[in-house]
Amino acid sequence: MKTILKPKNLDRLGATASLACAIHCAALPFLMTSLPLFGLGFLAHSWVEILMIGISLFLGFYSLLRSYPLHRKMVPVLTLISGFALIAAGHFFMEGLEPILIPLGGLTIAGAKGDEQNVQS
Repeated sequence: MKTILKPKNLDRLGATASLACAIHCAALPFLMTSLPLFGLGFLAHSWVEILMIGISLFLGFYSLLRSYPLHRKMVPVLTLISGFALIAAGHFFMEGLEPILIPLGGLTIAGAKGDEQNVQS
């Protein structure tokens, strides 16, 4: 039986979630005033951002922890944790630094990947 939850597929799904988050973060300031006209006002709510962060967190940890027995490296997991810590700090604790911390956290998360050469697809 073939499983679709291979590390390669999870990496693609995680990259797609990161791309959706990046588009959301980049486009929302420009589209904020027109969203209600198109019935998309819900995208401006903070729960959408928290949901995207939660999905990315789940996918990132699931993917890295599932491939950990193959590469046995903690650096990708610690990098992922650091990236989400930066996002949480910017979103919940240091709102004045949010425009700096959240993109920095996103870039850090993008760098959190396992050793793809040692992972079987």
